[in-house]
Amino acid sequence: MIAHRVGTTALRRVAGQPTTFFTANLARISATQTRQVATQKLTQDDATNLLAQQRLQRPVSPHLDIYDKKQTWFGGSIWQRFTGSALSGGLYAFGAAYLAAPLLGWHLESASIAAAFGALPFAVKGGLKFALAWPFAFHALNGVRHLVFDLGYGFAKRTVIKTGWYLWGASAVAGSYLAFFL
Repeated sequence: MIAHRVGTTALRRVAGQPTTFFTANLARISATQTRQVATQKLTQDDATNLLAQQRLQRPVSPHLDIYDKKQTWFGGSIWQRFTGSALSGGLYAFGAAYLAAPLLGWHLESASIAAAFGALPFAVKGGLKFALAWPFAFHALNGVRHLVFDLGYGFAKRTVIKTGWYLWGASAVAGSYLAFFL
């Protein structure tokens, strides 16, 4: 309580008696801080028209056609988002179905899923496993690639293209291994 009173008293003294620096430079500070502003009331229609005119003067954002598709589309950045969205969306969908299964009469228990999967032909099993394994492998390997990018390495155009092709090949091999040999 006493510290509060001391602080308040000190602030009042400073405010009541400005320093010589403040009084000597008051004219210069106030002259540089002011600007003349003229405002006027606008109707709603005038405001809408003014906003439309201002929007016409803004630069147009670049369209997606200006980007090199080898680097942005096939290079892995957009596929990192696709695979992450597919994996997380599939997990959420299965989780919601698993929670709703008792209410809807579905049998999504582990034993019934394993029995249904075991009854499938080998090629179908491999295809389904690859459909899950490839996005996982691609997302994991491309995540490492992006971590290397975050460290500031590999931004030369040739390096970006080469690592993109390596990424596609390695993810296909890893997805095949996970699908057919595990």
